Amino acid sequence: MEEDQPGIEFAPTPRDFPGFSMPSSVPPGMRLELSRSRILDGQDQTFQAWMNTLNERYEECEATLSGQRAAFEASFRHVEADGSVWIYHLSLVGEDGGGLNEQQEIDAVHQGYARQAKMAGWEELEPKFLLMPDHLRTSLEHWARHGTTAE
Repeated sequence: MEEDQPGIEFAPTPRDFPGFSMPSSVPPGMRLELSRSRILDGQDQTFQAWMNTLNERYEECEATLSGQRAAFEASFRHVEADGSVWIYHLSLVGEDGGGLNEQQEIDAVHQGYARQAKMAGWEELEPKFLLMPDHLRTSLEHWARHGTTAE
């Protein structure tokens, strides 16, 4: 980023933010979240190593989803016009799910990379609409409540 160019400000949402109200299209008991954080200057390689690790250890990551009541998670990299690099994280989770559990090795590794690669905190974007076929909605609602597939 050139010094004479104003950078895009990063204003993390306060940790005690209760979350946005969910639109009626989000199933009851679930939260649709899109968060973003800025990658620290000079940490793009660390960010890539972080994402490579999660991809390589996919099965371990997948095993954590039940406790988190996470129906899905997705991460994206974006370079803004000013050259700043951002991570965007999209998730659909049950309201009663837990976050990362650093007692599990993969979650500890995940959090370690996050501390190295990105600015602390997240900016939260306000959800407005979610669309999915009924059969997926039913399955995801069950997962969000129980952390298991419907029987």
